[in-house]
Amino acid sequence: MATEVSAIPAIFITRMRQEDVPAVMQVELQCFSAPWSENAYRTELNNPCAEYYVAWSSGRLVGYVGMWLILDEVHITTIGVAADMRGKRVGERLLVRALDASREREAQRVTLEVRKSNRVAISLYKKYGFREAAIRRGYYSDNGEDALIMWVDDLWSPEFTSLFNANKARLQALEAG
Repeated sequence: MATEVSAIPAIFITRMRQEDVPAVMQVELQCFSAPWSENAYRTELNNPCAEYYVAWSSGRLVGYVGMWLILDEVHITTIGVAADMRGKRVGERLLVRALDASREREAQRVTLEVRKSNRVAISLYKKYGFREAAIRRGYYSDNGEDALIMWVDDLWSPEFTSLFNANKARLQALEAG
């Protein structure tokens, strides 16, 4: 029996602006037990090495992603998705935007940390070619959980390019319905 693929909600991604921060904070508080402060986001928006994007659906901010570009390396600092929008590929679309932005800026590598217990996020990152590289012991201040450090070592390799383009094409097909 074939599995039916349903359309996913329309999402529009823009650069985060200062006026978006209160809505970002609403999502932040749904996502993290040790949330960033509003001031942290405001400071990040003035950081010349940082880029932040927000996802909108039906006029509502439903997610965000942040990254730092240092030399030829990108560090994805955060991804958050509104609780009622999880499982609708909002996080995947934000990750794709961050990876596209990384390639637009000619970065060579990208890294991130993720809670070892966050199997959904780890699965998404592996889908896009991230590999487990190391563990940061006791990284999370709220409960001392370890972080898994993940990398894409070469954003320009034929293997990554092929995987990335195939995943993006599948995602675009879902968006089209």
